Amino acid sequence: MVTGQRTHRFGKDRWRGNGLSSADVSERVRGGLTNLVSNASSRSLWDIFRANVLTLFNAIVAGSFMLLLALGRWQDALFGFAAVGNAVIGVVQEYRAKKSLDRLAVLNSPHARVLRDGAIQDIPTAEVVLDDVILLFAGDQVPADATVYDANGLEIDESLLTGESNPVDKAPGSEVLAGSSVVGGQGRAQVVRVGDDSFAGKLTAAAKRFSLVNSEIRTGLNRVLRWITWGLLPVMAVVVNGEMHAQGGWSQALATGAWKTAAVGAVASVIAMVPLGLVLMASVAFALGGLRLARDKVLIQELAAVEGLARVDMLCLDKTGTLTEGKIIFDGVHDAGAAPVRGWKEALGWFGADPNANATARCLAAVYKYDGGLRPASSVPFASSRKWSAVSFNEGSAPGAWVLGAPELVLEATTPGHVRALASAGGLASSGLRALVLAHAERPMADREADGAALPSMLVPAALLTFREKIRPDAATTLAYFREQGVDLRIISGDDPRTVAAVARDVGLDSTDGYDARELPENPELMADVLQNHKVFGRVTPAQKKAMVAALRSRGHVVAMTGDGVNDALALKEADIGIAMGSAAAATKAVSRLVLLDGRFDRLPGVVAEGRRVIANIERVSMLFLAKTAYAIGLSVVFGGLLWGFPFLPRQLSATDGLTIGIPAFFLALMPNARIYRPGFLKRSLTFAVPAGLIITAAVLALNTYAVMAGVYGEDSVRTGSVMVLALVALWVLLVLSRPLNRWRLLIVTSMYAGLLALLTVPVIADFFGISWPPDELRNAALLAALGGCAAVELVFRFRRRRNN
Repeated sequence: MVTGQRTHRFGKDRWRGNGLSSADVSERVRGGLTNLVSNASSRSLWDIFRANVLTLFNAIVAGSFMLLLALGRWQDALFGFAAVGNAVIGVVQEYRAKKSLDRLAVLNSPHARVLRDGAIQDIPTAEVVLDDVILLFAGDQVPADATVYDANGLEIDESLLTGESNPVDKAPGSEVLAGSSVVGGQGRAQVVRVGDDSFAGKLTAAAKRFSLVNSEIRTGLNRVLRWITWGLLPVMAVVVNGEMHAQGGWSQALATGAWKTAAVGAVASVIAMVPLGLVLMASVAFALGGLRLARDKVLIQELAAVEGLARVDMLCLDKTGTLTEGKIIFDGVHDAGAAPVRGWKEALGWFGADPNANATARCLAAVYKYDGGLRPASSVPFASSRKWSAVSFNEGSAPGAWVLGAPELVLEATTPGHVRALASAGGLASSGLRALVLAHAERPMADREADGAALPSMLVPAALLTFREKIRPDAATTLAYFREQGVDLRIISGDDPRTVAAVARDVGLDSTDGYDARELPENPELMADVLQNHKVFGRVTPAQKKAMVAALRSRGHVVAMTGDGVNDALALKEADIGIAMGSAAAATKAVSRLVLLDGRFDRLPGVVAEGRRVIANIERVSMLFLAKTAYAIGLSVVFGGLLWGFPFLPRQLSATDGLTIGIPAFFLALMPNARIYRPGFLKRSLTFAVPAGLIITAAVLALNTYAVMAGVYGEDSVRTGSVMVLALVALWVLLVLSRPLNRWRLLIVTSMYAGLLALLTVPVIADFFGISWPPDELRNAALLAALGGCAAVELVFRFRRRRNN
């Protein structure tokens, strides 16, 4: 978009009669003054690839993988597949988020009606240019920001943009916004802003900033990976030095080629330190959680959002489209304080069936049927300047003149018969209902009255009518669930505070008249104080919604925000978890983490339950992986410092990892788990994993010390003994973390013990993994070291559980 749009001035008035000419349109297209919206997001595919693949961490893993292939040790390079899987999942996940952002589109209508060269043309929305004359009819979506210069009962629904649920009357000189919808009347307008400069375009551009959901699990794992990345090089140096000395020193190892054996040992220690499967397992658990929710019509835009909602302690709700369905429905008839007037129901039937009726009057058609018997002598259509419509019948069941409109404009406060009706209407309006009055005059309308210049004379209030927004049937029970779970609630809307408060009361949330956001302080600290003390807010602007979410987060809350309008997009983007309803604008869905495809609010408790399952299970399996990292670092440092060779081959560690971590972790991560979320995932994981890893290190070290002191055992036998010790103690770690045991968890653990037995005894498997059955003395020493390690792990587990309780 060229900057000329803001400075160029065309003679607008002369274009109105016949619209723009083809030459005028071409001139604007050349100047870039079209309705195209830029699609660039803040992250390119190269940026995503570089962030997930070209890292020091991956360079070390890839270097180790290539070294083993160069040495012909492909059996020891199995870890490469897990590393590739991690990188692919990361790239695909972020690329999907980027594509979602790039597809942002506020306008759902593919075409617009414009007046060009004196003729009406249907053109794609993107081809609308500055100064185009657009024609607006009921059901149309406004393609660009425009100024109205001709209107006949024109009503615009701007709820997607501003949050105001009531249709807005548009008179000549007023402005209509791109993305809003025409719900009544018709009009013509001249485009004043297009593309990225439109109101919706600016909101969309602000929402396009790339960001990942705030995930404690992902943050914790990334922190561990950073620690490991920085520790890899110095630890690797220690291990390489120890391996070379174990082969007779640097000179001899280089001269004899023994350095190849040293390199394999160094790679084994380095790869053992890397919890490759943990990131993969977390992604798999999130993905399967997303698939489960997809069956319930819940779309997960980003995998970690499954975790996010389980951590939420503050839920902010937009009213229109979230708690309500965004539709006005007829509420009821109330006494107007006068004697009943014959034919009032028939008159209401006519108003509901009138083709020129506004959205509110059309609600009457569902209750009061019009059979076509009444023939109006004259009628006055609804207009925003009048706030009323009228009809006159000379004969039939409802003779006389009938007026339907705002009580304060139809009735006179000085007329004795109107006072009671006005007082009743005021009371109804203060409760959040929309009130209209049906008034009757015995004489049909005079000519000047039929022209719309004045109300019929001698009006008598016949009935007070109230209308309200249709509340979602699942809203009250869902909010009750969140209150029971300790989640605080805030209702934030662009609508009148009284209306918002009335809806809040209907869904079971105690509220007075609501807080008018026009009085909300701009200072974030003062705003946060107001948000702590009030629960319902009205007249909130899109910028205020975003600021309110930020203020709540500044007080340590994990905030979820629901919405369906473009006016909610910035707040949804700011929230920890943005939740869009199925009826939401395309832009709102694209920036949300979760989309309730069928619009059912009662899906959220199921999302919370799924998130809790994922968090609790990932925390369980993370202790397995982090314990492995702890003992890998411990073994590398200790054996390297002692100048001993690393006690495992890479393939042996791949086998023990699969039996003690990889295979069981996959099943444990998918099992039911209803534990309520508690902050501190990483701290809890490390307080068990580190001691458990050090215990395994000590047990393996004890066996190798015995073997060195005995001096009679071969290298393969000592490695097999080390495999036995590591696997048995690590399986005990699996056993204690699987508690409380049930039938399926017990089956998993016993299957892994059976797998270990097969690894040690089945010849084909043992030969592939370099297993050589040790002599009786060494085997007994290994079993004794393993027994001591299991006992120590049990003590650590019991102490930690007692402390956490």
